Amino acid sequence: MRLGVLDVGSNTVHLLVVDAHHGAHPWPAHSEKVVLRLAEQIGPDGALTDTGADGLVKAVGMARAAADGLGAEDLLAFATSAVRDATNAGEVLARVRDETGVRLEVLSGADEARMTFLAVRRWFGWSAGRLLAMDIGGGSLELAAGIDEHPDVAVSLPLGAGRLSRERLAVDPAGLLPPPAEAVEELRAYVDAQLDPVVKQLTEVGWERPVATSKTFRTLARLAGAAPSGAGLWARRSLTRTGLRQVLGFVRHIPPAQLPELEGVSAQRAHQLLAGAVVAEAVMRRLDVDSLDICPWALREGVILRRLDQLAPM
Repeated sequence: MRLGVLDVGSNTVHLLVVDAHHGAHPWPAHSEKVVLRLAEQIGPDGALTDTGADGLVKAVGMARAAADGLGAEDLLAFATSAVRDATNAGEVLARVRDETGVRLEVLSGADEARMTFLAVRRWFGWSAGRLLAMDIGGGSLELAAGIDEHPDVAVSLPLGAGRLSRERLAVDPAGLLPPPAEAVEELRAYVDAQLDPVVKQLTEVGWERPVATSKTFRTLARLAGAAPSGAGLWARRSLTRTGLRQVLGFVRHIPPAQLPELEGVSAQRAHQLLAGAVVAEAVMRRLDVDSLDICPWALREGVILRRLDQLAPM
């Protein structure tokens, strides 16, 4: 069947249309995204602004039309931390439903971690043994570990690259100056403190294979020497802690406006790169991970796989 998956994240609204059936590899047929940066549209009162809500309704409507035009039999639409954290989430979701006909499912952070873990497990298979999965999004960090398709531990922390860039780094609005060294050190201390409660949980479960997903980890791996996207889906990519420290060492001294000049760094996410690198380094250091594999599948694929499992004949 042809499925559409609509991912309303902190940075983008991303439509992925795949051809898939239970037990088979979901093959992408179409992908399109709109950069909304919804997390930056949260006002002082914690509510998504009218401008943000207008943009969301428009983007969802366009995605619905595209999915229908491509013959998608079902549209799985979900929202993550930006909508989840908004104080007016219920009102915004109702407006999206009334004006586009799309019902957005708001995923909890733990559900994000579980479905990302499912995608990682299916990608690497049972031979990978006990897995540790890490995902840095715009608003949150998801961590999960376990031996089965459902992790023994699945947690979400407010350590997204976009969130931390806004709230914890004193970024020059013009992007012409790198954040002060003191701000970076304060951010590292804050991330360490947030990780404290979950380090023991994860290490007690243990793992044989640490894996990372998300655009942030892929970009960091590319900067550390991993194969470019042009090498294809099947190219093995990894990130070492040594390589990550080297990347962190130089990006912290580069003005955000200049980061898109680096290969693999998108202009839309460049301002979040330093915060993402700080989180990645802290996770690898605190969990004593020397090297991890990059998985091309993540939350969207996990949502697809869960849906196909639900449709499978008993």
